[in-house]
Amino acid sequence: MIAPTPPMGWNSWNTFGREIDEDVIRSTADAMVATGLKDAGYRYVCIDDLWEADERVDGRLTWDAAKFPGGIPALADYIHGLGLKFGIYSCSGTHTCAGKPASFGYEEIDAQTFADWGVDFLKYDHCYFPPGADPRAAYARMGQALRMTGRPILYSLCNWGGNEVWTWGAAVGGHMWRTGGDINDSWESIVHLGFRRQKDLHPWGRPNGWNDPDMLVVGMRNRGNVAREGCSEDEYRSHFALWCLQAAPLMIGCDVRDMDPATKAILLNRDLIAVNQDPLGVQAACLGSHRRCEVWARPLANGDLAVGFFNLHEKPQGNVPVAWEQLHLHDRRPCRLTDLGSGEDLGTHSRVFTSGSLAPHACQVVRISPQRT
Repeated sequence: MIAPTPPMGWNSWNTFGREIDEDVIRSTADAMVATGLKDAGYRYVCIDDLWEADERVDGRLTWDAAKFPGGIPALADYIHGLGLKFGIYSCSGTHTCAGKPASFGYEEIDAQTFADWGVDFLKYDHCYFPPGADPRAAYARMGQALRMTGRPILYSLCNWGGNEVWTWGAAVGGHMWRTGGDINDSWESIVHLGFRRQKDLHPWGRPNGWNDPDMLVVGMRNRGNVAREGCSEDEYRSHFALWCLQAAPLMIGCDVRDMDPATKAILLNRDLIAVNQDPLGVQAACLGSHRRCEVWARPLANGDLAVGFFNLHEKPQGNVPVAWEQLHLHDRRPCRLTDLGSGEDLGTHSRVFTSGSLAPHACQVVRISPQRT
């Protein structure tokens, strides 16, 4: 099984876009080791669009030699040498979203090329798709081609949630699939892609096949020690917590070479990562809302539950309850609670737990551990 738990790693697009090169990718891989991201479980280093040369050579994709003078295979070897995995990008259409050669009609050739280069992860986009062609068939062709190489390559379907991809993504060999459009560094985007688009998709997420609301924007606001417009720290914490509860892939989008302490603390929260990586692989469901605060919960492999309280209001809210009945617990079952943001032991509760005060767009996530009687 290639993706028994949600994939964790980094993707170049959110921060670097067109400005990628060999030095950026190598230094990012180095930083993932040095900052502790690798040890926390982030393993994939993925190059997005614009690594490609303008034309194929002898029918095969090749790299932009000005950006990657050492070549993609050598870069993959370097990343593997750090104990990390290497990811690359292509597209199901005739051209990538940036206009470079893509894989429609070249699926077997390109899959074998990627395997020969040592690729471990393929993000497969959906631009310049031929009119009248069947998207599901195109994704199935690449999925089959990847399997035929014999190399275990994680297959990430990026058709922006079209054609209800969550209902067929696993059937074409996908290990994760986007459930909506591109994320941006705003609370509105997080609400749309995380709280709204994902709300009814929990039946479709499972080990080796994950719903993907897109990359993490945690830390995007602070780049080069310059504060830009973007989410607040509370919004970043809620974003990360929701993705962890939803068993979403955790693909970092910020510049990990230049993270501030708050960004590191969010991305390296091992208690929340443990929820995300729980082997039961059940995606959280929304239990309801209370004064514009939503409650999301998921069962964990050892019998515990993870429950998140999210304030979607522009004003502070507090005292959001969740009853044991909603969690399918006996109302007299004593449970030990731990706050997964602070690590605080919240003591033993039964019947109901009520959240603390929540600032605008803030959250509280607790782990509920039923006690044996």
